[in-house]
Amino acid sequence: MSEAVREVPKKERPEFRNIHVTELSNYRLPLAGIVSILHRISGFMMFALLPVVLYLLELSLRSEISFAYFQGIASHPLCKLVILALVWGYMQHFCAGVRHLFMDLHFGLDKDSARKSAASVLVISLTATLLVALKLFGVF
Repeated sequence: MSEAVREVPKKERPEFRNIHVTELSNYRLPLAGIVSILHRISGFMMFALLPVVLYLLELSLRSEISFAYFQGIASHPLCKLVILALVWGYMQHFCAGVRHLFMDLHFGLDKDSARKSAASVLVISLTATLLVALKLFGVF
């Protein structure tokens, strides 16, 4: 009268503890992790380019002649790309910072909300950067 209990074999799942450089291709970083890394990269980029931004600001405020010189520098396509990279860095850093502030207030801490807020940070920052790019390159 005893019934045999069948054991269901468990699927082997990969276990990631200390990820080595050779195992990075096997690891899928979640969207929130990508936003966090981009937040750090954009913060460093803004900090590293701060002397360039301050020089250009000083150049534009010195006199009318230096402002005309600044306009000449800023109209160069390579300079426009640097300005666009700075705009992306600022937008990404600002949006991710607001996301982190909400998370500090204990809003959106569960997995689904964190994924949605990370996706919204990427969408908002890239959309704002695209609008600035269209304006910078003279589309409208």
